[in-house]
This record gives sequence, C-alpha cells and structure tokens, in this order.
Amino acid sequence: MNKTCLAIVALTGGLLQGAVAPDALDSTADMMTEIMSAPDKGIPQDLLGKAQCIVAVPGVKKGAFIFGGKYGKGFMLCRKSSGVGWSAPAAVRVEGGSFGFQIGVSETDVVMLVMNEVGAKKLLASKFTLGADASVAAGPVGRTSSAETDAQMHAEILTYSRSRGVFAGLSLQGATLRPDDDWNKELYGKAMPNRDIVMGSTPAPASAGKLLALLNKYSSRK
Repeated sequence: MNKTCLAIVALTGGLLQGAVAPDALDSTADMMTEIMSAPDKGIPQDLLGKAQCIVAVPGVKKGAFIFGGKYGKGFMLCRKSSGVGWSAPAAVRVEGGSFGFQIGVSETDVVMLVMNEVGAKKLLASKFTLGADASVAAGPVGRTSSAETDAQMHAEILTYSRSRGVFAGLSLQGATLRPDDDWNKELYGKAMPNRDIVMGSTPAPASAGKLLALLNKYSSRK
C-alpha cells in the first residue's frame, strides 16, 4: 500500500518536471482558447470581464489509491492598475491532497476567476489555501452569468475544471497555491515574487503574447 501511494505521488509530482515556462504559456493559451471557443459550455465572458485576476493551470494531475494527490503548474495574471489590459504572468503551483475510497489517475484543466481585489491580495500570499483563505464556489458556464447562484455571486473565487481522465471532476477545496520561483526565474531572468510581477509594471515576456491577446479579446470591460 505504501509503495503504491508513493508511486502515485511521484507520478502526479513528476509529470511536469520537464516542462519549460515558455512552452507552458503556449499550452495555457491553447487551453483558454478551447474553453472560450465553446460559449455554451465555457466561462461567461461577462464574468471574465469582471474578474480582477485569473489563474489558469492546464493539466492538473490527480492520482489516487485510497490516498490522493493533486499537482499542477500554471500562471496567474491580474488587471493592470488602469483597469485596461492584463499584467505579466506569474507562475504558480497547485498542490493538494485527499482521502477516500478512490483509485486511478486523471488530468484536469483548471481555471480560477478572482472576482475582487480582496481575493487578489489573499491569492498573492506565499501560501494560499482555497476555501480556507478565501470563499470559493463552482463558476457558472454558458454565454452569460445569468445562472449565478447566491453563493457564486458572493464568492471571492469562482472555479472551473475540464476533466479528461477517469475522474468526473476535480475538487479544489483545500488545495494550496504557491509561487513557482523556478518558472518565474526562467521567464524574467531573475527571482521575482508574484506580487511584483502582477501588481507592478513588469513587462510580459514575448512567450505570453498569445495568452494576453486572448484574455484581452474575451475580457474587455464595457
């Protein structure tokens, strides 16, 4: 049993070790393009337009044999102080565990919309736990957010997931987000905290161009 659990942890934690940040930005842009190109099932554009920050993590790996684990790497971007356009991307890691009768391995795309500045400030802490440090709700899907529930309207963070594996979905309650210093250093040539990247005037790397263009297209504020 212990050997099996260790193998699951090694699988979920090791699959992204060879990824490089510029390629990961391309993968993130491709994921968002696919999601936003399906308006009847994707993220409502009006909600994306209201969001203060976005966290996008393609291919979160989840493995379980009684004990479970999640691991993924992606990026967060926040609105510029002017309210027009998006910041440079800052790298993040999603980590979390679970316990229950479960078995299998899956891969899930995860998107989080941070709906206000309070949630954004919490997200920029050195360690952030979903559901504990900020209120979280599953986001509505479709062309508009008219199907929002009261919980969704008051949540600081709305979560979305698109499963491609043997699990039907991914629970983010209790998962933690941390900065990924290695990818930030790779993108910007030096160690930089996520707060300085998304709240300052850090120029975005050329590899972020596709992702920024897509976000600007779908999230313009009226």
